Amino acid sequence: MAKVVMYSKAYCPYCMQAAMLLQNKGVAYEEIRIDLQPEKRAEMIEKANGRTTVPQIFINDFHVGGCDDLVALDAAGDLAPLLTN
Repeated sequence: MAKVVMYSKAYCPYCMQAAMLLQNKGVAYEEIRIDLQPEKRAEMIEKANGRTTVPQIFINDFHVGGCDDLVALDAAGDLAPLLTN
């Protein structure tokens, strides 16, 4: 199973939507809350090529992007293959 990491913040509707999509697919993921661990924010920005918004989602070493990117990937049928690697 793929390693999924999502950087997020509390009360972020996009974070909640992305989490719900992953949960509905039965995907276990690691959530890194940058509001609780502010030192992880710089790590997220570096890994996300300068993107500063949350969520930032990674599947293995692939940077998915944010919630809209995750939803689009799923709608195109490209999410499931990433999750099986």
